[in-house]
Amino acid sequence: MMRINCPFCGPRDQDEFSYEGDASVLYPSLDAPREAWCEAVFFRKNPRGRVLELWQHIHGCRAFLVVERDTATQEILSVTYANQAVAAAVARERRADAVEAAE
Repeated sequence: MMRINCPFCGPRDQDEFSYEGDASVLYPSLDAPREAWCEAVFFRKNPRGRVLELWQHIHGCRAFLVVERDTATQEILSVTYANQAVAAAVARERRADAVEAAE
């Protein structure tokens, strides 16, 4: 079992998370031709090595996370918030907590 280090909740077993797909896929615009959508949704590579995956912490903070994982070793290399606005808000809150604790 993998352990994913949620930036908000800390290390948790993978069964607390839901795999949401490949985080590196760039989807076409909504008015793109059917062939472009077919390519984006159904035809994927299965690379060996580093990949970016989208996971949701469904039994925790419910945040969407981008997990960088090595498919050959199952090693998790990094975990970040998928939404940068959430990441910035959490960072601001932690800085405020640190200032308050120091006072």
